Amino acid sequence: MKLQFKTLLLIAFSIGNFCFAQELKSVSILGDSYSTFDGYIEPNTNKTWYFNNTSQNTDVVSVQQTWWHKFVKENNYKLEKNNSFSGSTICNTGYRKEDYTFCSFITRMKNLGSPDMILIFGATNDAWAGAPIGNYQYADWKAEELYSFRPAMAYMLDYITNRHPNVEVYFILNSELKEEINESVKTICKHYNVDCIELKDIDKKSGHPSVKGMEQINTQITAFIK
Repeated sequence: MKLQFKTLLLIAFSIGNFCFAQELKSVSILGDSYSTFDGYIEPNTNKTWYFNNTSQNTDVVSVQQTWWHKFVKENNYKLEKNNSFSGSTICNTGYRKEDYTFCSFITRMKNLGSPDMILIFGATNDAWAGAPIGNYQYADWKAEELYSFRPAMAYMLDYITNRHPNVEVYFILNSELKEEINESVKTICKHYNVDCIELKDIDKKSGHPSVKGMEQINTQITAFIK
């Protein structure tokens, strides 16, 4: 009887260890339209994350074609949260100098769940919208300063690295952005010891990644992290 009991305990212990070993690493995404697409509805939220239901400007029509879905599936991760909003800027200044506080990265960065890894894919719209670049600033941010790119970028990484200690954080830098944005991103990432993944030669349609481009993004991110 004692032998049977010990055997059952050993089996239960082994199963528990196996389940623990099989627990998947979770990933959260903070992004813009590069991390979603027109018509995509986030599961369990009924949110489309698009300003308008406009016509497709790329050939990506399925969630399985997105870089982040490929990354999560192929690397055996689980998706904690994809908080990506089309047209969003990191800072609070958007297109036509409008106030984008409602959808900026620094507003949405507080809703990423509790992941093991955070992938931030931004700065594209800050560059395209011509948001004010501002000065490098790493503390004591005033509300009006967060309408400029550099202070907002630093504010975001400061918050995320402190809010999520011991979490892998990567910033993904789009290809073909203006040098002022590229230099700013790399400088601020270095200050916060956040790895910057610089994308190269991404295939695009109307400025957005095609199906081929999505695969290239996935491949380059995976290669960098591994």
